Amino acid sequence: MSKIGLFYGTDTGNTERVSKRIKELLEEKLGAGSVDLLEIFRKKKEDMAQYNLLILGMPTWYDGELQGDWEEFITEMTQIDFTGKKVAFFGLGDQYGYASYFCDALGLFGEIVEKNGAQLTGMWPVKGYEHDFSKAQRGDQFIGLCIDTDNQDELTEERCAEWVNQIIGEFNLS
Repeated sequence: MSKIGLFYGTDTGNTERVSKRIKELLEEKLGAGSVDLLEIFRKKKEDMAQYNLLILGMPTWYDGELQGDWEEFITEMTQIDFTGKKVAFFGLGDQYGYASYFCDALGLFGEIVEKNGAQLTGMWPVKGYEHDFSKAQRGDQFIGLCIDTDNQDELTEERCAEWVNQIIGEFNLS
């Protein structure tokens, strides 16, 4: 079985907490050691390019700003050939305080990986969210799981569990 590379960036620890939970849920189903959990801080393109199955977790700050470590990784990201790779995204955002920028980082990075040949997996329905606009939204779906720990933290566990089951199927690991 191919190992999953789960890369995340965090400032407050919320994205790290969700990343660790997603790793736990995946390893409950796939076995210990099936996921490498890697903070994007000081990573290079070669660190990410070695995985064929990727999960990328990132918050969106304020008016659509990227988390600092992901912002610094953009140049590296654009140089990775994602051909033959499956990439799933999850992001954290505030759908009320920043309703016009909810989880925008996913949309930006989703465009990069698609342009470079990736197959996007893990699309997630927008139903149940109350935002105005998101670069991560395509029709009635987000390009990945969106988490709002500020306003809907009580839904985080259920959403993560459901999404992990979905990812396992889309990664052909079931």
